[in-house]
Amino acid sequence: MSNLNAVTKQVMWNRLISVVEEQAQALIRTAFSTAVREAGDLSAGVYDNSGKMLAQAVTGTPGHVNAMAASVAHFIRRIGKQNMHEGDVYITNDPWEGTGHLHDITVVSPSFFNGKLIGFFASTSHVVDIGGRGFGADAASVYEEGLYIPIMKLIDKGKVDNAFVHIVRGNVREPDQVVGDIFALATCNGIGHDRLVEMMQEFQLADLNEIAEFILENSRLATLERIAALPNNKATGEMTIDGYDNPIDLKVAISIDDDKVLCDFAGSSGLDKKGINVPLVYSQAYACYALKCAIAPEIPNNAASLAPFVITAPENCILNALRPAPVALRHVVGQLIPDAVYNALDKVLPNTVPAEGSSTLCNFQLSVRPRTDQKPPQDARRGEVLTFNSGGAGARPTKDGLSATAFPSGVMTMPVEATEHAGPVVIWRKELRPDSGGIGKYRGGLGQFMEVSATEGHEFDFQAMFDRVNHPARGRQGGGDGASTVIKRSDGSAMKGKGKQFVPHGQKVLLEFPGGAGYGPVAERSQELIERDFARGYITEESAKRDYGLSEEKIEEVKTSISKGEPI
Repeated sequence: MSNLNAVTKQVMWNRLISVVEEQAQALIRTAFSTAVREAGDLSAGVYDNSGKMLAQAVTGTPGHVNAMAASVAHFIRRIGKQNMHEGDVYITNDPWEGTGHLHDITVVSPSFFNGKLIGFFASTSHVVDIGGRGFGADAASVYEEGLYIPIMKLIDKGKVDNAFVHIVRGNVREPDQVVGDIFALATCNGIGHDRLVEMMQEFQLADLNEIAEFILENSRLATLERIAALPNNKATGEMTIDGYDNPIDLKVAISIDDDKVLCDFAGSSGLDKKGINVPLVYSQAYACYALKCAIAPEIPNNAASLAPFVITAPENCILNALRPAPVALRHVVGQLIPDAVYNALDKVLPNTVPAEGSSTLCNFQLSVRPRTDQKPPQDARRGEVLTFNSGGAGARPTKDGLSATAFPSGVMTMPVEATEHAGPVVIWRKELRPDSGGIGKYRGGLGQFMEVSATEGHEFDFQAMFDRVNHPARGRQGGGDGASTVIKRSDGSAMKGKGKQFVPHGQKVLLEFPGGAGYGPVAERSQELIERDFARGYITEESAKRDYGLSEEKIEEVKTSISKGEPI
């Protein structure tokens, strides 16, 4: 007979969420990589003893946490509960049993209480290097993309596998950072376990079974209630994206039933020769996230609230890549999945989903080295610098899109100071890009300008990881398209949106990140918002006249107000 009432169970549920949030914050505080410390490219969660996710940290990315939701079951299957002991820590970067590519390391720790296995803590973070060709799309198979870590024990009954650590150090370009991040992942899981034990002692629990049942059953019922309230309907959506050498088609069919939502990507392009293919676990993560945001956004994310969203794709299409397909940049395609899903969902749930955004992160990595065209200075050094950046998000049915904001990934833009501290690079310019947001009743979010180079005495390889060069974000319900990605060298030479490209000493890379698309007819945009955008520099004078119909007289009035320092 349970001694826990519903209120107590709800308190413990909230407590679990705070436990995993502290777990995530511990990872941020102890991580070596700027991708974790500054951008929040991580996830953290707690699981029951069967491997079902009970709670996730608020801090983190859907691609990590929703993929990691499925990965703990792989750890249980591979290692076996009979081989799990107190003091153990397990590790992998398997793209198909982790979170989609070799650059993400997942660490799982079994949680014991009074000698009994009660659950698991898991965490994932992106590491700056994993060897191989480096972080980029240039490989022809996963074997070229870096060091593969099968599901294995990192720590066995409290004893670190030092042979494994030596192998990692000998195969990556930044061994201190990578090994430091691995132990940060293990440490944050330990923090989660400590807080869980405190909670169990406080509430006099012997295991998590009762609270797990409460969490999962309530989440399941709440999600099914939301789905049941929707009209049973079907719709298809499609979009074309840049790809590597050739464009890629994403196609999706959505079916809303009484107790589930089916999302099938049949008809999408086949595998690409380069590393932009997506394992199904990552496609499922972002398709589920898109559906959940639109249908059940307030319901906590866990195994039960994700289960009614059923995601399928044919084997060896670009969204269900099988080993040994190259997958290093799976995020560039995978983070565009919500836009494809929303293209279909808008047809059955109007006035619900946003317009397309830049969506995929505007990341790049610089492999910096002493110049080779002449003798470098004595203090020249090597460095691997990865920086996370964002274009604009799409406008929403009732609001403008957010500028320089990563939807759907939720990853934060890295500060200039943190990027420059990571290696011999200089960020010469980073500012919002006027006119890049699509016009409409609600304007798309702005992209950014960015200029980057190596410091004096260095040259570098620039690893581009962009999309939206040839296929900008499309407007919704009459809104205009966002601006496309532009990338070139300071000497005017054009650069590709993806792939490793050499930049000689003294040259900069000039970037224009894409804008989000607009929502609704521009004729319905309020005069107040148009004047505000012009005053703040979000739109230029030319666009204010051409696209928004702002008169010469009104433009002069706004200029006068600005010169007087009057608020607008």
